[in-house]
Amino acid sequence: MSHRAAPNALTPTPDEYEHLQAVQTSLAQQVRERDGFMPFDDWMAHALYAPGQGYYAVGTSKLGAQVGTGDFTTAPEMTPLFGQALAGQVAQILAGSQSDEILEFGAGTGALAAALIPALRLLGIEPRYRILEVSADLRLRQQNKLEALQADILWLDALPEAFEGCVLANEVLDAMPVTLFRWDEDGQLNEVGVTLAQPDEIRFAPDLPPSPFQFTERAADGHLIDSISRRMPPLPAYRSEVNFQAESWVRQMGSWLRKGAALLIDYGFPQHEYYHPQRMEGTLMCHFRHHAHAHPLVLAGLQDITAHVDFTAMAQAAQDGGLEVLGYTSQARFLMNAGLTELLTQIDPSDTAAYSRMIGPVQRLLSEAEMGELFKVMAIGRGISAPLMGFLRGDRRARLEHV
Repeated sequence: MSHRAAPNALTPTPDEYEHLQAVQTSLAQQVRERDGFMPFDDWMAHALYAPGQGYYAVGTSKLGAQVGTGDFTTAPEMTPLFGQALAGQVAQILAGSQSDEILEFGAGTGALAAALIPALRLLGIEPRYRILEVSADLRLRQQNKLEALQADILWLDALPEAFEGCVLANEVLDAMPVTLFRWDEDGQLNEVGVTLAQPDEIRFAPDLPPSPFQFTERAADGHLIDSISRRMPPLPAYRSEVNFQAESWVRQMGSWLRKGAALLIDYGFPQHEYYHPQRMEGTLMCHFRHHAHAHPLVLAGLQDITAHVDFTAMAQAAQDGGLEVLGYTSQARFLMNAGLTELLTQIDPSDTAAYSRMIGPVQRLLSEAEMGELFKVMAIGRGISAPLMGFLRGDRRARLEHV
């Protein structure tokens, strides 16, 4: 960057700016080495996960409920009632798999485990809790938060070769690098990648710092053409994304999840809604200091980059991996089926201040205008015969066309 952005609430601090320059220098070198075209999934992978540089690989404060305390917040961070409501469904999966083992991917600050483990103990279950976390910073925060539980918790460095029990993935799929594509005005499919900007900086939005990168396109290869053509018809000037890495991750689960189920909790849609004609710019979203925007090429290494989940593709990947789709519904319906409303009856309404603090986050979890409808829950697994309680009412598997 040739100059610094004017100070505002989204201006990086001096330390952040130094880190930003280092990440941009590294990415720019990779763009040059690839003759000016870096596939977006590679660019996103570096911006999020590169050792010592990626957003999830360095010690930035990512999670927080208040503006200024992080970049975004997740359901477990909002209220322990989320984890407590999950306990009944997790207990049912553990019973069905005859296991006491839980594997959580991307455990954030440890808030889900901190609520879930005590709730399972009330149900007579002392779980063996395993966490696979790519962020060293978050792993340390998890260890500090969960130490007082005196529970059997182990942090893993790699996927297990075999696992029986319950797998938890809350807002994991959305952070996996995606491939960008665009139908041009003639109905030809192009892959969207990243190149160096001409001139040397572009300002994507007035409140965001400029970027030395811009999008570029090249003709899609046969694999991308075949994959996208099976998901949607050509729509001129339509840009979106496909998450091959998430599909591979779900498909691979079939090789190591021997018995049990995984709960995939994320924001997204079935395929016919994901590639809706009105969603012309795709679903990419970024978060920096609780500011959400759609410009992934700024603040490399400092901001979160996500894409919504195509749950039809996840269901198909699970089946391709030999797993069964056990349920799919909205987060609101799942939590109500799992007993969240019953948990609310245990709060004393006469203590109005405490009740208000507890009920506010729950309303966000359940509201159709907030997380209740946008977020979905999908269960995939094998060897579980009983219908899962979280999907007894409002199961939407029929909406996952092509599955």
